[in-house]
Amino acid sequence: MRARARLVVATAAATLLIGCVSGPAQSEPGPGPDGGGRKDGKAGEQILVFSKTAGFRHDSIPDGVAAVRDLGAAHGFTVDATEDSRAFTPKNLARYDAVIWLSTTGDVLNSGQQKAFERYVRAGGGYVGVHAAADTEYDWPFYGGLVGAHFQSHPAIQPAKIKVEDQAHPATAHLGAGWDRTDEWYNYRSNPRAQARVLASLDESSYSGGTMGGDHPIAWCQSSVGGAGRSFYTGGGHTEQSYADPAFRTHLLGGIQYATGAAQADCRPEQGYTPLFDGTAASLTRWKQAGPGSFALKDDGTLTSVGGMGLLWYADRSFASYSLKLDWRMSGADKDDNSGVFVGFPPSDDPWSAVDNGYEIQIDATDVPEKTTGSVYGFKSADLAARDRALNPPGRWNTYELRVEGERLRIWLNGVQINDYTNTDPARSLRDGHIGIQNHGGDDQVAFRDIRVKELVTGRGGPAPGTAPGVAGGAGAR
Repeated sequence: MRARARLVVATAAATLLIGCVSGPAQSEPGPGPDGGGRKDGKAGEQILVFSKTAGFRHDSIPDGVAAVRDLGAAHGFTVDATEDSRAFTPKNLARYDAVIWLSTTGDVLNSGQQKAFERYVRAGGGYVGVHAAADTEYDWPFYGGLVGAHFQSHPAIQPAKIKVEDQAHPATAHLGAGWDRTDEWYNYRSNPRAQARVLASLDESSYSGGTMGGDHPIAWCQSSVGGAGRSFYTGGGHTEQSYADPAFRTHLLGGIQYATGAAQADCRPEQGYTPLFDGTAASLTRWKQAGPGSFALKDDGTLTSVGGMGLLWYADRSFASYSLKLDWRMSGADKDDNSGVFVGFPPSDDPWSAVDNGYEIQIDATDVPEKTTGSVYGFKSADLAARDRALNPPGRWNTYELRVEGERLRIWLNGVQINDYTNTDPARSLRDGHIGIQNHGGDDQVAFRDIRVKELVTGRGGPAPGTAPGVAGGAGAR
């Protein structure tokens, strides 16, 4: 059986530790790079909520702190809260898996404290920014990159429509394609899309006062920030009512879980992809079912495998040099669901043609290494250690990127490269072929959504889309 993905869940109620505002909580840190890393061997994640303000102060801050405390009690992480910037020392920060900047404003850290926090993030610490965290530390370049964009202005509090762009991230996986809510909607001085994975954006036509020209991100995430750290930011959270809203609380929880590493997601920037399946029946008209079984289109825009063994394949055209991304989730009912993604096969109404002529990227929790999740089925196992670090368990969404260039096939799982295979079989070729998803059998229920493709300019090898040159394993590798 495969090693379990890293998902720390406390088996008993967490003890909540709320630091007083007069000084940082005192505790010995665990081992780390000269006291600057995170401690190991904990029963659950530890979070610091920082809400110091040197400018406007939000009345919702106590509600936000209380909401994080409630989430910690329910989901197995402990919480300290402080407004004392003296908490930002290497020794004290070493205690925490992530720091939440909860509607901070203005310049709240001195230069030494800034250096300590920067070192903490570079060593793997997590950052969560909420609302006015974007109205903080304008003259600190590292922080500007960490939060992703700084505040510029806002109109009056009003309802707006939000487009959910990433339904696999734990902060947005519970939402549909749209999210209607009331808040104070920030305009930002820059657009973070080039360096961050945008999770949700505002429909500026749905409210008054948007100034970002129609592309208005409102929640985003980043991986490998300044080294090994993770960053999540949400523009919501101005109102006290936000923290009583179950959807917003789940949104915040997902951001915290991503920042601490308790949940995995692909937070590399993503631009230029064309949807092949977008959750609608209309987008399925270019797909064909080969063989027995089928896929059921659910109200939430997912395709779930039914019976089999068959293949749903994109019949409209073949692909040569491309990046294919899709989100998938095993049901987790029996922890042994089975499916896969096929690439590089000729058109056929026989699903075994894909098996005999193409390659399957496996989805299976319990098979042998060369036939389990992330493997090129029957040909090459994934890097199991990297795979297990990147993998979310059954019941949670995962994201594959399959990058085909010439005869080379590389596989990313939640932003981490886990496989690199080159075809040498003269009877097969990846240079031109179709793509498809497998329905394996009646007891194997795997859901898919948001299947999209980006054609590449050249067939030569190179870094993954959104990956900085020279970063081993791609952005997001840990």
